[in-house]
Amino acid sequence: MPEPILTLENAGLRQGGDWLFRGLDLTIDARDRLALIGRNGVGKTTLLKLIAGEIDLDEGRRAVSPSLRIVRLEQDPNLAGFATLGDYVRAGENAPADHMLDSVASRLGADLDRDASTASGGERRRAALVRALAEQPGLLLLDEPTNHLDIAAIEWLESWLERFSGAFLSISHDRTFLTRLTRNTLWLDRGALRRAEVGFGGFEEWSERVAAEEAKTASRLDARLRQEEHWLLRGVTARRSRNEGRLAKLIELRATRKAMTTGDAVAKLATEADDGKTKVLIDAQHVNLSFGDRPIIRDFSLRVRRGDRIGIIGPNGAGKSTLIRLLLGQQEPDSGSIRRAKSLNPTVIDQRRQRLDAENGVGKTVRDVLADGGEWLEVNGVRKHVAGYLKEFLFDPGVIDAPIDGFSGGERSRLLLAREFATPSNLLVLDEPTNDLDMETLDLLEEVLDDYAGTVLLVSHDRAFLDRVVTMVVALDGNGNAETVVGGWSDWAFYQKQKAADARQTREPRVKNANTPVTAKPKAGKLSYNDARELAELPKKLESLGAAIIRHEATLADSALYTRDPKRFANINAELERVRSDLAAAEERWLELAEKEAALAG
Repeated sequence: MPEPILTLENAGLRQGGDWLFRGLDLTIDARDRLALIGRNGVGKTTLLKLIAGEIDLDEGRRAVSPSLRIVRLEQDPNLAGFATLGDYVRAGENAPADHMLDSVASRLGADLDRDASTASGGERRRAALVRALAEQPGLLLLDEPTNHLDIAAIEWLESWLERFSGAFLSISHDRTFLTRLTRNTLWLDRGALRRAEVGFGGFEEWSERVAAEEAKTASRLDARLRQEEHWLLRGVTARRSRNEGRLAKLIELRATRKAMTTGDAVAKLATEADDGKTKVLIDAQHVNLSFGDRPIIRDFSLRVRRGDRIGIIGPNGAGKSTLIRLLLGQQEPDSGSIRRAKSLNPTVIDQRRQRLDAENGVGKTVRDVLADGGEWLEVNGVRKHVAGYLKEFLFDPGVIDAPIDGFSGGERSRLLLAREFATPSNLLVLDEPTNDLDMETLDLLEEVLDDYAGTVLLVSHDRAFLDRVVTMVVALDGNGNAETVVGGWSDWAFYQKQKAADARQTREPRVKNANTPVTAKPKAGKLSYNDARELAELPKKLESLGAAIIRHEATLADSALYTRDPKRFANINAELERVRSDLAAAEERWLELAEKEAALAG
């Protein structure tokens, strides 16, 4: 057994007059790769500070190996007294030579010559990450390390952490990042810390089992515990079936969008009427824009249709937000044309949550934000009470009169989403919407976007979110070029690999119109006979396994069974676990085959 490098025993911490957590135990070994999961406000960042020794326990014990160096990535680093970001980075312990720092900084998109006093939040965060990696810790504590990084920088960070010789613990909303890197999962929930010896990739299945057991226990107890069932059922259990439904719908939307990119469909789009029922909201043709000598957009064409979900990706500074402004008419191109439907009615949620932050410090309450101080609001033509609407966005209705200036960043983001989704619109623009959101809110956001009847334009570096939400990707390369691929981020990445493979095979440059939509799969096809047969039979199997679970759970609900026939109770309980495992495997297989069928069809 490896020797632990850090332990917390029976740890407790007060926050105000209450315990934030109590009786918490944790052991970290020298090569652990840990994901820390929990809803906003449960104390994840506080727990990192406890582990780092920045906060003293109110009870319990913290033990650390004598030679262990612990480094915590700060969300808002203190740059006071530093002239440049480079000065801040070089002030870290064990800072390597300048050429090594410059190499890491360039990979992460950090400008170390930047004036520290005027650096943006993203620039400060990237500098803090450079410093944290450079300090060569034995235990690295990462608090949302992928925020403000572009996809190339995130992938470089993943590669660096794969080679990292120490242990790390990460809080992150980036599911792809956690799935690729972590081997153990910590779940901080309502003051308790659970640990599973699986990486984040296995968290969903594990957490569903835990939550289902808690929900069953709560249903047998008094009404106070029943209040927890709303969170359990809404936030954890049944997530898999919701994801299946969203995936099936997204596959259908992508297939429909692909059919609109070629042949007669494209010609027809050009003649559609610009009225209240128009199918084209924005029609950009041969758009060019430069800032001085630097091209931002070159010969860009795109038709944004009703119902599209378009993800815009690219390096930091490539012009993603500028492209949004062009499409909305907030900035004029140097040449080309952008036609917008007269019925266009956009709602914009920017990454700094400015429209909500502007209300800080003036005594605004949740009721003021959502319903102008009233009791009711209208959402998609349906009249809803504020308290009920708050539940839909995972808020306790008791916060209805709470001032928003006491909310965390994640709670502000969720409240802003609730307000903006209640605003009538036919185009929703989201700029880095996943920053500061916990896993439950991300899942909720995906559901709300799935139900949204209008069109979505979003800028994001969250690869899993893009794969789950968008029907088309527009990729900017930072040199003014744009490429459009039907599908999600994985489809775009696959297409890039295919292009690179084709170029290597032919050993000739491959020239294409960079702004002509393409599909991610070069050849259409179909599933093999066996796979097609299995896919057709899986729904019946899923239904049968689900029915078996219901039967076994109903039998075990008999509180006298264990006393009357303990052997039968044990057998049924073991069979229930086996059936649950079979159901999980069948669901994963269904998702795998459904995605494979869609890829071959494309």
